[in-house]
Amino acid sequence: MKLILASKNRHKLTELDAILRGLGMEVALESEYGLDLDVEETGTTFAENSYLKAKAVFDASGHAAIADDSGLMVDALHGEPGVYSARYGGRQTDAARTAYLLENMKNVPDDQRGAQFVSVITCIFPDGRKITAKGVCRGTILHEMHGTGGFGYDPVFFVPEYGMTFAELSAEQKNAISHRGLALREFSRKVQEGIYDDE
Repeated sequence: MKLILASKNRHKLTELDAILRGLGMEVALESEYGLDLDVEETGTTFAENSYLKAKAVFDASGHAAIADDSGLMVDALHGEPGVYSARYGGRQTDAARTAYLLENMKNVPDDQRGAQFVSVITCIFPDGRKITAKGVCRGTILHEMHGTGGFGYDPVFFVPEYGMTFAELSAEQKNAISHRGLALREFSRKVQEGIYDDE
């Protein structure tokens, strides 16, 4: 089955494709179908925004569409940046947003720097049925960036079990424990077992 990813983010495409290909699902960017949608993420939750993006691509293409809405929720910042992770503080780049996050946390002690990455996957199939899946990965926010892999806030998100940040993990390690990896495996399970929303 071919799925259109409601995103222009090639990093997301790579992570989704690595996991879903094993299920016989091929994921393509919306641009490969001649789409260039700019969906306004007006939802207040990851689930709402994920659905908005998947529905927009589904409506525009008629093909099965999959969307991921994800972000970082920092305990000491009352869940910020949350659904605004990709536009936190109005900053335009990953590095600028990460620097802004670190500035906001400069006085937060080590034992209060807990955080979690959250991902919600929504897939709308050609018959209109829908599957939603969620993944959460806990960690802590470092005082400075470490590692060159990944994207977004990965260089400051430290995973105690591995003793490394997301940006220091290999792609395989990250996919095994990340919020997106967990959400995709939950999505995969629901697909295989035929568990759709509202059924």
